[in-house]
Amino acid sequence: MLTGQHIILGVTGGIAAYKAVELCRLFIKAGAKVRVIMTEAAKEFVTPLTFQTISNHPVYDQLFIGSERFSVEHVGLAQEADLFVIAPATANTLGKIANGIADNLLTTTVMAAKCPVLLAPAMNTNMYENPLQQENLQKLAAFGYHLIGPEQGELACGDQGRGRMSEPQAIFTAACKILMADPFWQGRQVLVTAGPTREAIDPIRFLSNHSSGKMGYAVAETAALLGAEVTLISGPVQLEPPPGVKMVEVVSAQEMYEAVLDNFPTADVVIKAAAVADYRPLQQSKEKIKKGSELNLNLIPNPDILAELGKQKQRQILVGFAAETNNLRENALKKLKQKNLDLIVANNVLQEGAGFAVDTNIIQIFYRTGENKEFPKMTKQQAAKEILCAVKELIKKNPVY
Repeated sequence: MLTGQHIILGVTGGIAAYKAVELCRLFIKAGAKVRVIMTEAAKEFVTPLTFQTISNHPVYDQLFIGSERFSVEHVGLAQEADLFVIAPATANTLGKIANGIADNLLTTTVMAAKCPVLLAPAMNTNMYENPLQQENLQKLAAFGYHLIGPEQGELACGDQGRGRMSEPQAIFTAACKILMADPFWQGRQVLVTAGPTREAIDPIRFLSNHSSGKMGYAVAETAALLGAEVTLISGPVQLEPPPGVKMVEVVSAQEMYEAVLDNFPTADVVIKAAAVADYRPLQQSKEKIKKGSELNLNLIPNPDILAELGKQKQRQILVGFAAETNNLRENALKKLKQKNLDLIVANNVLQEGAGFAVDTNIIQIFYRTGENKEFPKMTKQQAAKEILCAVKELIKKNPVY
């Protein structure tokens, strides 16, 4: 998600410094290049070797020291950065930045930075509530600095109150939103479906499929990071809801049908990544069916959600998915035409790395013209970006949307 992005991670002297290690790992895992600047106080909590090992780069901690990379280190670091994150940001460091004090490598580099700066305050509740600190935070916000947290909870000193640094995943998400924000998606309503549905046979058993929901969740998360207003309608999955997304949880195909139609009128883009069961039992037993006798199930078709959307759509972009095992192009284009789709994302689930419950996918995107784009194996987050990029290109070529 962050491939090619350069991030400076500033770490100051608070107990929450240990959480910055996980934050650094999240940035690296997402493809970013991370340079870590530590204050002297920060090194009392976490060793520079820890960050050097995670980031695969030396840690920067001295203001007056020679550099092989830059003639003036703090200026060079600042110019290279796409985003500057300080986590934890102590009361001392926040006060210095707010009042233009640059007396160490971290504050000097911030002073030279023209990229966005994200601050994650962490301190004792009394320090946070101090009027001077509140004034500093207001000044920083007015100057255009981004702030996340602090959170309410138990502090290291034993006090209860606001002052805990936001969790690494929340800071990571905030950083991604800053880096990935696209004005094109601001204010657009994106409706995504994900996961399987379950069709009850009795109180114990149900019909379903192998969908994990990972692809749909990746699409929803990526759309939110780009700046869209996202509603995610999800069947039963073992996944955490993406940050900043409106969740609607359903179980059966009928429930998903009703939820999708309720949200469809206000949607600008609909991406139907859910694997909806095609059939359901005609009757559901109210008691557990006992073993020992032959079981015959009478199945009836579930509502075809995608086809119904294709009939009702007016200005919406409608994107479907086709999980195939053979004749991928033929089947995908047939579904695209029958369901009145604008795009269809197809994959062969028999290919290694393209099936259910894995973190990667191998997709092709087909257009109404019959044209298609093929992509190599990539993470589902990368695939989500490609799908949303295709939607964006289609809308820009057709202003009616």
